[in-house]
Amino acid sequence: MLKNLYIENIAVIEKTTIDFANGLNILTGETGAGKSIVIDSINAILGNRTSKELIRNGAENAFVSAEFEELSERSLEKLEDLGFTPEEDGSVMIQRELTLSGKGKCRINGRPTTVSVLKELGEYLIDIHGQHASYELMKPEFHISYIDKLADIESDLSEYRKAYREYSKLRSELAKAEIDEGERERRLDLLRYQVQELEQADFYIGEYEELSERRQLIENKEKIAKALNEAHEFLNGTDDTDGAVRQLEMSCDSLSEVSDYMPDAEEIINRMQSALYELEDCREEIFSMFETADGETESLEDIEDRLDLIYTLGKKYGPTIEEMLDFLDKASKELEFLEKYDENRDELRKSCHLAEEKAKKLAKAISEKRTKTADEFRTEVKREMTYLDMPNVELVIKQEQCELNNNGCDRIEILISTNPGEIPKPVAKIASGGELSRMMLAIKNVLAGRDDIDTLIFDEVDTGISGSAAQKVGFKLREVSHSRQVLCVTHLAQIAALANTHFKIVKSVSDGKTYTNVTELDHEGRKNELARIIGGVDITKATLDYAEELLSQSSDE
Repeated sequence: MLKNLYIENIAVIEKTTIDFANGLNILTGETGAGKSIVIDSINAILGNRTSKELIRNGAENAFVSAEFEELSERSLEKLEDLGFTPEEDGSVMIQRELTLSGKGKCRINGRPTTVSVLKELGEYLIDIHGQHASYELMKPEFHISYIDKLADIESDLSEYRKAYREYSKLRSELAKAEIDEGERERRLDLLRYQVQELEQADFYIGEYEELSERRQLIENKEKIAKALNEAHEFLNGTDDTDGAVRQLEMSCDSLSEVSDYMPDAEEIINRMQSALYELEDCREEIFSMFETADGETESLEDIEDRLDLIYTLGKKYGPTIEEMLDFLDKASKELEFLEKYDENRDELRKSCHLAEEKAKKLAKAISEKRTKTADEFRTEVKREMTYLDMPNVELVIKQEQCELNNNGCDRIEILISTNPGEIPKPVAKIASGGELSRMMLAIKNVLAGRDDIDTLIFDEVDTGISGSAAQKVGFKLREVSHSRQVLCVTHLAQIAALANTHFKIVKSVSDGKTYTNVTELDHEGRKNELARIIGGVDITKATLDYAEELLSQSSDE
């Protein structure tokens, strides 16, 4: 579960720490106080996409950290798969820094990691249900995932998708192979020409760099020869003067004459002798370089022609020799394939057919499991929605066969009727905002037992509801919180009164700057906050008494 959340320089929050507890954690506050910022901060920790606009005005960076404890077995296994281990007390600390430059940092237990790893791990730690999740209900393409989750077919889907990818790959290759004879001949002619042109060029990796160096050598041949000759003369000497090598020899000879009287001279002689060997070696190498440069007979024109050929073919097959050789390799393989067209095509057809049959068999098995699960899903969701003050709701799970795709061979859509006598229709055409919220909560509750996610977050799940429906939503959230941690942002007193832990988010202005603080409320603070939610600006004794009554009722639940 989420034990602690620290937020720094996120929007109007300068610094705040929230210590969450087990059970139902409620967050309330006036509109614009910063409730959504807390959810945005948690989203950042979960590796979701963020914007530098989140960084507090005037700050260079922002920072969020979250400590999780009592992780589920699935979470611990995922953590290990990602290469991390929990602390000795079993906790995990996730940190994320945002910067104006966009170069943020992520850490798990102090070790650097990536946003994608945070996202992968986050899916096992927290499930956030916000307004966007309700809107998913209006998009039929999401409905199949609800059935799949209840059916617990994750491993089946993984096996199917592997088979489907193989089938798709072979189908694509077969489509390329099955071209008409005229097109095949045209393609063969082009490939033969391209392969021949590149093979005759006979390029090799590094050739361009070698040619460029040789061209530079030839273009500066006289200057190079003059410099090497002078360097050799300075070391070797001329008919009229002694070079550095001879002078060093004479220096060694002179010291040798007195070395018997001056023991220290022996060490200097040894050092000079080592330098002499080095100079003699340099002299020989310079002479060899001079002979090579002076004997260079390769034509500059030949080199320019070769470089021009690299440039010309580069415009057709790739700007570098590496890319041209890669093009040659691919073209040669395609040429070989097309020359063995009939043989390869028949083999490809067989492989494609076998892959299709395998994918269809796996998809059919998944489809049968979905059919069995659909009725269970419909029954359980209807029961939950009936409890949430939608007693007349009717659900139909529309399952149709379709072409193979990444999800199998099914197209699934949930149809709903909220009033007696109405024909079930697509959710987008029937459900109101409040009905969408309750329906999504019902689905979440039905699916809750199918995963080990320890923390559920409901962001404004009370949209469009009030009265007894709101209270029942609160009861349902309280019920869910018995088996896992629940965080809920709400505007309704009926829901807030049911909290095990209640946080108030308050915005204030000081010295022209906006600040937001998060405070855990005691009983008296909760009563005053509920009264504010109920009565607005003017809080009367009657309002406070009603708030106290709500708290008393919730303590009995």
